[in-house]
Amino acid sequence: MKVLFLTPPLKAWDSHGNHKACNQMHAQLGAYFRTKGLAEVAALDCRALEMDWQAMLKWVKEYKPDIVFVGELLHSTCGAAVIWYFNEGLRLIKEALPKTIAVAGGLWYSGDYERQMRLNPWIDYIMIGEAELTMEDLIINLKDKKKSDRDIPGLVSRQDNDTIVIGPHRDLIPDLNVLPMPAYDLFPMDKYVGHTYWKPFAELMTSRGCPGKCHFCYEWALYDSRTAIQDFTSWRGLKGKRIVDELDILEKQYGITTIVFQDDAFNTDTKAMIEFCEEKLKRGNKIDWVCLGRADQWISQHDILPLMKKAGLFLALTGVEVEDDMTLAKQGKGVTIDQIKKTVRILRENNIGSVGTVLIGLKEDTEAKIKQRLHIADEIDPDIFALDYLTPVPNSPDWRYGIKKGWFDPDKINLKDWDFQHPVVPTDHLTIEEVGRLGAWCMREYYSKPERIHRIFTSDYDQKVKLCVKDFMSNIAKWEANSRVTAGTGSTR
Repeated sequence: MKVLFLTPPLKAWDSHGNHKACNQMHAQLGAYFRTKGLAEVAALDCRALEMDWQAMLKWVKEYKPDIVFVGELLHSTCGAAVIWYFNEGLRLIKEALPKTIAVAGGLWYSGDYERQMRLNPWIDYIMIGEAELTMEDLIINLKDKKKSDRDIPGLVSRQDNDTIVIGPHRDLIPDLNVLPMPAYDLFPMDKYVGHTYWKPFAELMTSRGCPGKCHFCYEWALYDSRTAIQDFTSWRGLKGKRIVDELDILEKQYGITTIVFQDDAFNTDTKAMIEFCEEKLKRGNKIDWVCLGRADQWISQHDILPLMKKAGLFLALTGVEVEDDMTLAKQGKGVTIDQIKKTVRILRENNIGSVGTVLIGLKEDTEAKIKQRLHIADEIDPDIFALDYLTPVPNSPDWRYGIKKGWFDPDKINLKDWDFQHPVVPTDHLTIEEVGRLGAWCMREYYSKPERIHRIFTSDYDQKVKLCVKDFMSNIAKWEANSRVTAGTGSTR
């Protein structure tokens, strides 16, 4: 049996410039299938290879896969918009090769399986939650037909009468360290780049789940809606030495110099972080890295920031999101403004650049609230201001609220705009057009402070921090264009 992991022609976030990385879900599944002897595997990354839809179809027709799999673990590909591209890729392949089995999984699909199956009849199966064990059961069952698809945990399938059937809940993999090393050899690793200037480049996922449960988080759409909170908050991570093993492969075999740990909270386990840093230094691994973390975690690890810096950390992200502690609490954030301010300060003291993510378009947002949010972001003063529009994701409280308010019809939304960089829903007080106008204003205002830009470019930061700031600033016009909405239509122009 031949399985193809497909990344169709995709766009990146406009704020990120030229940004593309190996699909971590595909790399992990490909390695798992090979280790288990389940199938012959191949990967096609049309974005990295600059292939259009026609070139994609030509390649697939020549390879003749039995199964085509699409899916992703990260929101940074292009938000929920990635689903449109995945669905279109499967549709075109199914038209050209009707006997090919079309399978989807991972982010968005897991939290939106019924609607995705109903609206996209060319999809044969969807994996809910973690896909390794479910795909293993499916492939074995496709070969021997010993049981009904409906009995496979975590599998959404179609019966003969086209009824959509959802299998039992699939338990999470308790220890991620049992999984094989991602199959990077399937991918054109020399083609990947981060923020236009970081190359060779890779993105990694070393954990699953998050200790928080923010209302707006994309991870709600990674898990089974029947057990979303339980699965979402079940954080599991790789051991520090295992992470360094992976970095050694990336450095020695593929020449990777820069990586981003895309885990929502890479520094959740302090013991593993210390082990990781010490092991990386011991082996002389030179890869520079970026990671995401919660403010309370950064503060608790203040004493080991010099160690992290020495081990290659040059840029760190923390969520600012909103303007006061009450709003942070309402969003389930679990941190305070003072903690966020302290995080940026202690990072700067250690010559580590900072990214502050800010969110606008929350249901209670007014113009005054959004302007106050910018004021607080100005005070906190992260080096990179990463502004996102609230984009409700399946399973999340914001998704359910938006449907209840009649802000969108899940069956009719234009997924190509649901990328976190287009305003797609109003608030209780603002139209979509007003949210977009304020977002564009915030972005321009933040990066218009000459003293901030001077501070960054004359600092002792790693040059990669300055190049990242340069990339964000050079793409403001593109980001701003996404914010323009035609009044009364909700569409961008």
